[in-house]
Amino acid sequence: MSALEAPDATVLHIGGASPYDVVVGHGLADRLAELLGPQVERVAFLFAGQLGELAQPVFDALTLRYDVLALGLPDGEETKTASVAHDCWEALGAAGFTRSDAVVTFGGGATTDLGGFVAATWLRGVRVVHVPTTLLAMVDAAVGGKTGINTAAGKNLVGSFHEPAGVLCDLTLLETLPRDELVAGLGEVVKCGFIADPEILRLIEETDPAALTAGSPVLRELVERAIGVKIDVVVADLKETGGVDGHPGREALNYGHTLAHAIERAEDYAIRHGEAVAIGCVFVAELARLTGRLAPEVADRHHTVFARVGLPTTYSGADFDELHAAMRVDKKARGSQLRFVVLDDLARPTVLAGPSEDDLRAAFDVITGGHS
Repeated sequence: MSALEAPDATVLHIGGASPYDVVVGHGLADRLAELLGPQVERVAFLFAGQLGELAQPVFDALTLRYDVLALGLPDGEETKTASVAHDCWEALGAAGFTRSDAVVTFGGGATTDLGGFVAATWLRGVRVVHVPTTLLAMVDAAVGGKTGINTAAGKNLVGSFHEPAGVLCDLTLLETLPRDELVAGLGEVVKCGFIADPEILRLIEETDPAALTAGSPVLRELVERAIGVKIDVVVADLKETGGVDGHPGREALNYGHTLAHAIERAEDYAIRHGEAVAIGCVFVAELARLTGRLAPEVADRHHTVFARVGLPTTYSGADFDELHAAMRVDKKARGSQLRFVVLDDLARPTVLAGPSEDDLRAAFDVITGGHS
């Protein structure tokens, strides 16, 4: 039995041209070496600055086997800038990093996005292993190979596809995660329930939200199920070129994200991503209801499930015109036409292209309480 197959570890395999494993469990720091592979000699350890003490066990595990270059990063979305990426490139260059060296990221989704982008662009691509420290990063940003940074025009507009060599989801790291951050991560989990795995919704509806903690078997199942959804979608459509038989392919994972990214930009990223996604999902559910695609009871379920775990389902921080303009530069738009992933039913995502402004305003009115 290999270390990756130890009893407390669940190994979720991602196939395709560049296969890798996502390992879920507790106390997994000593398993980094197997994910990095036998040829690596030096590692750049990119970690979110406020996580120094939490990062120490992983750093120590790396130093037992590798020459480690530690690079502390700014917190949150402030790390996803061209200037931070440039600083990392300069550090790698000064240290003489080669293609046989690797990057390990340790932090939330912003850290894995930035670190993955650095790994993708250094010498046109070096190995990277992600150690996500938030629920959101475990179920979303660290898995699937998307990397990116933000610009003044919007979120994740510069990036690349670069699959990691592995992802280590150590649920022990969630023990120190603030409750608000854990709840925000559930936004992406619930989204996966609506687009592909309704069992996620049932588990949440039947579980006391206060019982969803780092050591909870239900939370672990939710994490594994959400990652499973992403794996299934990514393997079928790695670079978001489109699905078959009417399925939107990888674009399905963007359910709720068009409005969510606009809200994040309007709020200068002060709102948590999972919170914005919850609002965005409620919005597109209302849009699908208004256009006759989605049954009212399924749209209503969006409100109740997101609210059950403590996520927002309304928003009044910016007006419709500001958000509409931001959505037009979203990377999912095609020319001047807006595209939204919507549902025809539970686990039946599709794309609604070019909805009328009247329908968009009407859906927005629902989430603002009639004040657009």
